[in-house]
Amino acid sequence: MLRLEYNKHVFNFKQPSGTSRGVLRQKTSYHLIVWNTDNPQVKGYGECSTIKGLSPDPWEEYEATLQKLQEQPQHLETFLNNGLNRFPSIRFGLETALLDLKKGGNRILFVTDFTQGKAGIPINGLIWMGDPEFMHRQIETKIEQGYPCIKMKIGAIDFEKEMELLSSIRKRFDSQQLELRVDANGAFAPDEALERLKRLSELDIHSIEQPIRQGQWDEMAKLCEKTPVPIALDEELISHSDSIEKLLDHIEPQYVILKPSLIGGFEASENVIKQAEKKTIGWWITSALEGNIGLNAIAQWTATFNPENTQGLGTGSLFTNNIPSPLYIADAKLNFDPKNNWDLNSIHG
Repeated sequence: MLRLEYNKHVFNFKQPSGTSRGVLRQKTSYHLIVWNTDNPQVKGYGECSTIKGLSPDPWEEYEATLQKLQEQPQHLETFLNNGLNRFPSIRFGLETALLDLKKGGNRILFVTDFTQGKAGIPINGLIWMGDPEFMHRQIETKIEQGYPCIKMKIGAIDFEKEMELLSSIRKRFDSQQLELRVDANGAFAPDEALERLKRLSELDIHSIEQPIRQGQWDEMAKLCEKTPVPIALDEELISHSDSIEKLLDHIEPQYVILKPSLIGGFEASENVIKQAEKKTIGWWITSALEGNIGLNAIAQWTATFNPENTQGLGTGSLFTNNIPSPLYIADAKLNFDPKNNWDLNSIHG
């Protein structure tokens, strides 16, 4: 018979990390552990990762829902398939834990060159919001580390200062030498967005994530039609996994960004990819501040696509108290060392 337990884990950021929604100093995850009473030594692990102000899961019902899973482990498959539509992060964590258990409980969910330590996944260097000096230091560090793609969060400080930072990069490196992506997290007002996109286009920006707040389908569709900078939908996909075809038909973006914790797991994310490719919409995969249990699952799933374009999976190094794992970053890639063991003691409290 299946059993499940959950444990809360509050991750501490090494340094405050700014977004247009505020400064993050901590974030909460819940680790799920599942096992079969016939073989209790083999356990599957999953992570339910939340971001305050972004995750759509009803927070007031969150722990009660986890408690229900713990009390009714005989219905886990039913919960996964039908009972967690409002809790995409819990669905992702449960899907991962059950898959890990099924595959032997060793955190190898998909066997690829990545998990065998033969190939890394190319990732962008992430620049967090802050004062110009802080952002400039981050940029210099990422360039020194050899990242061929830098993603800069914008929308929190003065737009002119952000343009100055981006211009300073572009003066040193053209678009063939360094790819620049920006993420507005919905910070632009619809009536100012197109003009700002025109200015950004002068700097050969690869793409902009979510220039205006999600939920404004008509305004976003107009932007995607007229934009000189390719637009990637991010937050727009949250809570719309069941109506993704309708959303993509209406907005017609240039790219979509997959975050399994926010979309509702691998199956829901693969449906987004399927619908996007039918419409020749590009895509890439990004973590959503998961700890290493969740990041490992997302990275292994990402590796099954053999991606050549840059993914957004470099967030595991943000925390002081992450779960020690085989994941590591080198040569602007996320890598997996199969000889390095997991340390799961902190998950068990």
